[in-house]
Amino acid sequence: MKPDEKLAYMANQIAQFFASQGGDSAASAVADHIEKFWNPDMRRDFLAATARGGLTLHPVVTAALPLLKAHQDAQI
Repeated sequence: MKPDEKLAYMANQIAQFFASQGGDSAASAVADHIEKFWNPDMRRDFLAATARGGLTLHPVVTAALPLLKAHQDAQI
């Protein structure tokens, strides 16, 4: 599994967990989890990989991407 695919796999697993909890907050919960538990390099690499495209992402991950991007932009 390529590194980009591994990060997508991990994000999809997180999304599946939070989506199973129900409610409308799954995307923000995914973004929050990634912000708390992934190191900055992992977050940067994941966002770069999603920008390149070609990854299969859970819809909740796709919904979390703008939140992750906004947080990354605020850090710069």
